[in-house]
Amino acid sequence: MATFPNYNPIFPATKSINPGTRVAQFNDGYQHRISFGLNQNPQTWNLTFNLDEEDTLEVETFLNARVDDSESFDWSPPDSALTFKWVATPYTKELFQPGRNIIRVTFRQVFEP
Repeated sequence: MATFPNYNPIFPATKSINPGTRVAQFNDGYQHRISFGLNQNPQTWNLTFNLDEEDTLEVETFLNARVDDSESFDWSPPDSALTFKWVATPYTKELFQPGRNIIRVTFRQVFEP
């Protein structure tokens, strides 16, 4: 299992949670909600990294390798000491200034053995 390189995102880093809840809406306004599935609170993190050229290459190589092997990776969110499994959506690279790059990426939590 691959582990994301040890770089900290710059702030703000945005965490989203989309609970797996099913809702039955009735005509009188009453709602019935039930949790659906085993892992009901997957996290999504929108992250920004400010890196030099060498570090940018390492992160890009890592992300591209995950596209090639279709594997998840381990990463610890900024607000947690625990490590979870993630997949990365397409990322953007901005040439911020000479020798510095901004990488913006979204990590989506996945649940697998």
